[in-house]
Amino acid sequence: MCDPTADVALSAVESSLYNTVNALLKEMNSRSASQKGMLRWSLQKKLEGDPSCSVSLIRVLVEELDKKLNTTDTIHETRSYMHIIPVLHTLYYVIIQSDVMIPTSLYQKVNESLMKLLILPSPYSAVALSTLRSIKMEMATPGSLYQRRIIAEQNLKNEHFTIQEEVFVLADPAVFSAPLEAKVRAHLEVSSTLRNASTVKKNVVLHMLQTGLGTTCQSSRLAQALEALGHQVVEKYFQEVVLLVEQSIKHGTDGRANYLNKLQHIYRDILTASKEEITRVDDGQPVRGTALPFPEINFLLWKDKEDLSNLLVNFARRCYPDSSVDEDVKDKRDSVRSEDSGIERDQKECGFDDKDRQLVRNSALAVSRRNALKSTKSGHRRRLVSKRTEEFSRKSPAVEEDKRRHTARIVVMGDDRVLGILTNAYHSIRESKRLIMTKKLNLQLYYIPVTDVLPVLRSPDSPCQNDGRLSLASYLGRVDPWYNSTVNGLGAAIPKLAEPHSHHSQPSMQNLFLLDTLCYYLRCGTQPVNLPLYSVKMTCSSCDGRAVVKEVFVSHLEADIPDFRHLKESSSRKPSSRRRTSAVEVFGAVISVSYTKISLSKREVVKGEAPMTCGVVITSEPAAVTSGENYLTVRFNSLNPVFNTEIQTQNISFRTIEQRTLSVCLDKDIRRTYTDVQRVEISPCLDPGCSIQSWFDVSSEGGLPLSRYLDKDLSLPINTFSGVTL
Repeated sequence: MCDPTADVALSAVESSLYNTVNALLKEMNSRSASQKGMLRWSLQKKLEGDPSCSVSLIRVLVEELDKKLNTTDTIHETRSYMHIIPVLHTLYYVIIQSDVMIPTSLYQKVNESLMKLLILPSPYSAVALSTLRSIKMEMATPGSLYQRRIIAEQNLKNEHFTIQEEVFVLADPAVFSAPLEAKVRAHLEVSSTLRNASTVKKNVVLHMLQTGLGTTCQSSRLAQALEALGHQVVEKYFQEVVLLVEQSIKHGTDGRANYLNKLQHIYRDILTASKEEITRVDDGQPVRGTALPFPEINFLLWKDKEDLSNLLVNFARRCYPDSSVDEDVKDKRDSVRSEDSGIERDQKECGFDDKDRQLVRNSALAVSRRNALKSTKSGHRRRLVSKRTEEFSRKSPAVEEDKRRHTARIVVMGDDRVLGILTNAYHSIRESKRLIMTKKLNLQLYYIPVTDVLPVLRSPDSPCQNDGRLSLASYLGRVDPWYNSTVNGLGAAIPKLAEPHSHHSQPSMQNLFLLDTLCYYLRCGTQPVNLPLYSVKMTCSSCDGRAVVKEVFVSHLEADIPDFRHLKESSSRKPSSRRRTSAVEVFGAVISVSYTKISLSKREVVKGEAPMTCGVVITSEPAAVTSGENYLTVRFNSLNPVFNTEIQTQNISFRTIEQRTLSVCLDKDIRRTYTDVQRVEISPCLDPGCSIQSWFDVSSEGGLPLSRYLDKDLSLPINTFSGVTL
């Protein structure tokens, strides 16, 4: 075990940690996904085994931040900021888990380094600011980050910090075979066997006293004293510590001295209250075993669209036992016919305060308040950041009461298809009858890409292709390299669990890579990447006339004409020159197309025909990749490449003009295939919970139609570590 007081040993330890951190950062540039994430995990396990090295690692990380900042000042390239994100998250994770008292002087260095990062562009400054707020709170109240995290994740009942969290892992049965499901379930459900409420509370008290009192706390004697106390006595001290932390957070830095003084009193009381003789000799080292415990993880296969909604309703019932969630949902369904509930809280979520609502009633004023981007000259940036940091430094890191709702963390595992299912369920939840769930719960979405070990055979009745089913995972990995290194690497390791004779087939204390990495993602993945959603309206032919189907998709829509599918497949296997007798019959059919062309005015509507088309493939192009705005790439395919065309648009409709129909597949999922489709209309999906028409009937008052100014496009927020960094 390293001794941070010995200069020689400290130098050797820091040198070793420096090499590990640099290897970790270099790993981000590697194209191989099989071993990614292992270095970060091994560093985490090293700190858990030797907590006293955390101070040395914090010093190394601060030096690394300063070096990266100096490098970016000279290079002035966005990609040069890439390594700042993993350093920030590693720094946060070390501090939240540290069992030792971190010197105030080191905290000051961390604070100064993070302040410098606020001049960087978003999202780097946003992650730096979030880390800075956490560090400020930890400086004023040592151990507060650890305590709050455990209380929320373990649902420890108390009257002072009541936030609860629940983790649901939903796996796509199309990807997870029975053996893979069993292995992953076994690895994740190890968390429940390692959880014990009484032990967790003892560890909370022990951790808080160790980090707050430092060397004045005789950790071994304290641990033995806590073991000797009864459950009720431990519960008493646990509640005292929780109350003390929450009171200290309210007072900020001004309450630090009082906080430490009261911790000292609790420490003495525990040693005095222990009636058993303390025989263990204290060696001056912190007691191991107070690392963050695993939260309870609920793993299930996603078999029905309503599974997610039912999970959220049940969780809300547990969080709010005194209120009827069912009646709230029923009231929304029965009494609200518009796209939104109309209540004040809904208006606030969509960006409206009391002043805004008053202005909306006056249409002219509402138009004058239309949102716009305000450009700021680069020369003013440093002064603005300086002003912001001064204002921040005068405030407590937690000036206001913690008003967060209970959090439901939804982790989906699968390929593009499972994100399509999530899109459908998320859109349904945002509808008015279930919007109450987003008021009662803070919904956080996570994605771990997992694909089939072997290719899945394509159904002859489906236009969906099997290749490229990790397009969204690839996109998330491009915009957030730390996500690519950590989460995409985890996704590559999961299918190997089901392989015969796998070394990782049995979960154990030495093999917690999946569980540890998932927890790291849940705790540090706080920056969402918003995937644009698109609404699709399909008019289908039926015996009773035309039926209209409304759906949403996130990444991919493919429509083909079944009459030409066999020709397309035979052509791809063995091209023949004898099929030239009828161009229309061989190369495709004619469909009518109408779309809005991407232009500066956004008003150029193009109408026409796409000749010789046997299929249409539409893919989403998010703004982060296009460096502009979201749009769709539409490819009209033909058996003859001469007739292949491609357009870019946000709105498009097409229909068959012959006695033919389309087969439409959404997000490459044969389970979401629609046949006998005659017309398809696609446009950006509007958020059902943020429609101006559900609040004010402006047209009836003679005002201007304001929906085009205030309707909000719906996107799927997938949590990553940095958000978009391109």
